[in-house]
Amino acid sequence: MVVNNYLTTYLLLLLVFSLRHCSGLDRPSTTASTRHKPLILSSSSSSSSLDKSSHQKATQTTSSNMKNEQICIIGSGNWGSAIATVVGRNAHRLSFCNNQVRMWVFEEDVQINNNSHQTAKLSNVINEQHENIKYLPGVKLPENVKAIPSLEEAVRDATVLIFVLPHQFLPKLLPTIRAHVNPTRCHGISLIKGLDFDADTKLPVLISKSIENVMGNQFRCGVLMGANVADEVARQRTCESTLACDFGSDSVNERIRQIFDEEHFRVSRITDVAGAEACGALKNIIALGAGFVDGLNLGGNTKAALLRIGLLEMTKFCTMFFEGVEKGTFMESCGVADLITTCYGGRNRKCANEFAKRRGVEPAYLDSESCTKLWSAIESDMLNGQKLQGTLASQEVYHLLRARNLLDEFPLMTAIYEISFEGKPVNTIVDGIRTHIESTAIPLSKL
Repeated sequence: MVVNNYLTTYLLLLLVFSLRHCSGLDRPSTTASTRHKPLILSSSSSSSSLDKSSHQKATQTTSSNMKNEQICIIGSGNWGSAIATVVGRNAHRLSFCNNQVRMWVFEEDVQINNNSHQTAKLSNVINEQHENIKYLPGVKLPENVKAIPSLEEAVRDATVLIFVLPHQFLPKLLPTIRAHVNPTRCHGISLIKGLDFDADTKLPVLISKSIENVMGNQFRCGVLMGANVADEVARQRTCESTLACDFGSDSVNERIRQIFDEEHFRVSRITDVAGAEACGALKNIIALGAGFVDGLNLGGNTKAALLRIGLLEMTKFCTMFFEGVEKGTFMESCGVADLITTCYGGRNRKCANEFAKRRGVEPAYLDSESCTKLWSAIESDMLNGQKLQGTLASQEVYHLLRARNLLDEFPLMTAIYEISFEGKPVNTIVDGIRTHIESTAIPLSKL
């Protein structure tokens, strides 16, 4: 969808002003290389062959006792395949990386030709055609990216694990991963946008922390979050992303950053893992609300209000439930930028838009089972095997807030859940916006 440039600029300025005004945040702008302490653009992806003249190994200074990094990408969906294009190119040119990038593939049969019933194993197709024809069609992967259906083989002796798959699949995979890597030599980066919840306390737990808990005390996991629509990243449309990590060494932090950073995919580093990761999960909930607004054709003003209020509720949730969250994190690509991108172009917005259209105005209320079936049908029809994360996050966050009597403090997130799973009319999304505004208004008696 093409968005009016004036509206987009106004929306961004409104969000920035709102956050600065409400949080007291007002720091001078800095370059990516000096933004946080300790700190520690050409374009065709149509060819799979790596240009030897332009991809010579970078002359990196590394200590003699540091071995080359063996990178493994765990997941080969839309985003996993897209980030493989970036990491594959970088691994080829960086002297401290092994050339081959392994990508674990959940094996499945895929149709080779739309006009035939011939099928082949997805891993074989990727390795032979250098294209993920199911999840990232039309984009050639670097030839040094190898699809491997065996998890044990893919992760064996890896030193950098990039997690990029729906988080509900992690519990079954992590024990196998732990058995085949050295946690003292291996570092993790999660691109997963979701939250876990403690079985006993019911409190939210970062996915990166859940990974660390299974992998062992010496294993550390950071996150990469940002305004990164997978197809645009894969096609080398210039964007930025936020790496949140602290592996205890400036040199290690910088090596990890360079694995992701390139001309069209600029990566800055911060240390606020909790803030960056929580933003990545919560923005998917707000994107559902944006989809409802679009499905009802409520217009740009309503959507701008929803994004502003959504950002405020995200900020409040993060600071309420996670320690060490920094206000500045919300001004990074992982914060406000990711929220805007997801609410205009992400799969959660797209599916919520379709939900609003299929749901209609009648009946006035829909039972929860019918709501769940409707979401499942939309996911099946529109996502080509991918999973919708916003609905799951909405359910988890709602149950947490209800258990702690906090629903009134998060009226927008509450309204989004009630529309999605309690069958309330889609047009009640405006109630979530109005209620938030009313709750923050100054009574006339105090003016």
